[in-house]
Amino acid sequence: MNDSTALKADRDGTLSGVTRIHTLGPSGTNLEKAAHHWFAERGVNGTVLLHSEVEDGLDAMGFDGSEAILACAVYPKLHDLVFGNLHRLEMVDSFILDTHDMVLAGRSEGVEVRTIVSHAAPSSLVADRGTVTTASSNSRAAALCAAGEFDACVTTSRAAQAEGLRVLENFGPVPMVFTLHVGRTATGSAAGTV
Repeated sequence: MNDSTALKADRDGTLSGVTRIHTLGPSGTNLEKAAHHWFAERGVNGTVLLHSEVEDGLDAMGFDGSEAILACAVYPKLHDLVFGNLHRLEMVDSFILDTHDMVLAGRSEGVEVRTIVSHAAPSSLVADRGTVTTASSNSRAAALCAAGEFDACVTTSRAAQAEGLRVLENFGPVPMVFTLHVGRTATGSAAGTV
């Protein structure tokens, strides 16, 4: 068995033990969609746990090989998650999946858009359209807009619909890379590996 074959066998062993994924919430985020997709592709009836920040999963997860954190390649703090946690996390999988349609949404049409709330990652879609404030997730941005705190938001089509917002512009789905990070054991290898 060569090194790459051994590594693949180790990763496969690690992946088969994952039954809980911690990721960004509230419900309606692209990360929640990706976590459910990851389980469905493997035929696993897993649990998706949603947090206010991706990193909040670190405080809640077990490091026994059954729990992982799912992040996104365009997450502005992905490098901190990876390099700040080399002692306890290992990136063991990645995959490409289309996001929900990304949209600019508001409470009603015809309102002049001056203030926009967005997660940091897609905020450049509207950088020249008004004052942009960042939120912890696309779903949170939709909730803040629905509450009347902003004129519009960049969010997912799912979150906009859930909050009763009107789509002002549809940017479409984005093919996205998602990354899965499993806890390391005290010996430094991913829990559950051979």
